Amino acid sequence: LGDSWAPTRYSSSPMERKMSAMACTVFNELRLEGKLCDVIISVDGIEFNAHKNILCSCSHYFRALFTSSWNNAEKIVYKIPGTTPEMMRLIIEYAYTRTVPVTADNVESLLIAADQFNILGIIRLCCEFLKSQLCLENCIGICRLTDHYHCPDLREAAYVFILHHFEEMTKVSTEFLDLSVNELKHIIGKDELNVKQEDAVFEAILKWIAHDPQNRRQHIAVLLGQVRLALMQAEYFMNNVKMHDYVRDNEECKVLIINTLTEMYNLNMHGPSYSDFTNPLSRPRLPYAILFAVGGWSGGSPTNAIETYDARADKWVNVTCEQESPLAYHGTAYLKGFVYVIGGFDSVDYFNSVKRFDPLKKTWQQVAPMHARRCYVSVAVLNNFIYAMGGFDGYMRLNTAERYEPETNQWTLIAPMHEQRSDASATTLHEKVYICGGFNGNECLITAEVYDATTNQWTFIAPMRSRRSGVGVIAYGNEVYAVGGFDGVNRLRSVEAYNPVANTWHTVPTMFNPRSNFGIEVVDDLLFVVGGFNGFTTTFNVECYDENTNEWYDVHDMGIYRSALSCCVVPGLSNVAEYVARRD
Repeated sequence: LGDSWAPTRYSSSPMERKMSAMACTVFNELRLEGKLCDVIISVDGIEFNAHKNILCSCSHYFRALFTSSWNNAEKIVYKIPGTTPEMMRLIIEYAYTRTVPVTADNVESLLIAADQFNILGIIRLCCEFLKSQLCLENCIGICRLTDHYHCPDLREAAYVFILHHFEEMTKVSTEFLDLSVNELKHIIGKDELNVKQEDAVFEAILKWIAHDPQNRRQHIAVLLGQVRLALMQAEYFMNNVKMHDYVRDNEECKVLIINTLTEMYNLNMHGPSYSDFTNPLSRPRLPYAILFAVGGWSGGSPTNAIETYDARADKWVNVTCEQESPLAYHGTAYLKGFVYVIGGFDSVDYFNSVKRFDPLKKTWQQVAPMHARRCYVSVAVLNNFIYAMGGFDGYMRLNTAERYEPETNQWTLIAPMHEQRSDASATTLHEKVYICGGFNGNECLITAEVYDATTNQWTFIAPMRSRRSGVGVIAYGNEVYAVGGFDGVNRLRSVEAYNPVANTWHTVPTMFNPRSNFGIEVVDDLLFVVGGFNGFTTTFNVECYDENTNEWYDVHDMGIYRSALSCCVVPGLSNVAEYVARRD
């Protein structure tokens, strides 16, 4: 528990721990019966019988208090100031039981009392409770609370929450408006600040100033200097930043404006590669979510390559673990802190094996194998289960499906699909799993199915507009997108999206390049397609689609030509700097 009750040198055996718990139970029964008690704690006239040894075991405060009169045979009454009878009752109960009911109503008072009496175990429990209650409305208040108490883990969690949810937090938090200028400057200056566009940072500054314009507008220059101004769209910068009254009326801002325009010109002339990330005006923030591209087929054989995409810097980083075996036509999924690599093919064997990667420790671990060997497998995550569907086992195309539960490390068969499907693709939308296209051994498929986990049933949905094997399927903007693939004759550039309410497919603008057997994911509200086979060769080309503009955009190429890869997105890594382009 972190206090003096816990053993500091030797770990106790289960029997010793059981005996210790029994001793606590006996002492608590004696306390409640008023027997063998040698001290009375009085708070505002309310008295509590207790045993000195028990109180000393969890609190240095009580140990110091009792030491001076330890040999006194009389039961002494100690009047304790600065707390309430209710808090003292909880503290004494904790001393005997090592548990305390922490609630939203008592947590702050309990933390104050635990700090006063130096009870680290209660402080830890309060911090764990507050950490579990972090939300947009209270994250700043909880972070400030840690200024008064030694709660480093809680402070870190609250501050990270602020950085990761900055845009949403500024829209709803009244605490945001009460930040000091130095607190706001520190937050918006961090590389870890999770904003898709720097416009959001500027708008937050304006909102903060508007809360007290007379006293706060003088701080515009010091705050604006923390914004990556050169990364803004030129039109927004010229119309909304450069021409704003706060900026135009401030002499210090004029230098910022000139420097920003110069940096924008250099970036426009030389491209993003011009930047070495040392200029604070154009230094990209660290991404909140990392796109992992795992394995694939490259140069005529499987590869073990792993690259990560830094969406804020538009750069790929090679993070290959050379000890790992090459693999292609597998599936990947991110769940509860791990990247799972499922099934696949190494040019000799078809696998039912599953391994998982810990991106914090950078270690691999084998977990329970699937019931079936699955190459060309489709994978999706729903309600903390990983689903593996269809594929090819080396002999036949499969319609079987199964799901994995990390807590039990077990795969369980679910209802089979209506069609045999290898080289299909799957996604999750609105608590259901969708699988589209694929190959049944005879033809490329135009059909699609949806799985309802509550009934364990597959149902056909409207067929796609095109046959698609080697297709990429992803949930995006409340629809299911089916991208590219092979129709039996050609690799496709075409894209279509399924509306589950209308049970209809509609066309979406085509990609720049035809491709099948590529990676597909959504990062920062953009749909990315990664690598693949274009009908002639594997490619390292990457592009993304923005539903807001209804357009495709070129993205920086991967470092490796490959198809048959699989992608997944890993959010909120504390060591994100190890997977992105260096900022120093």
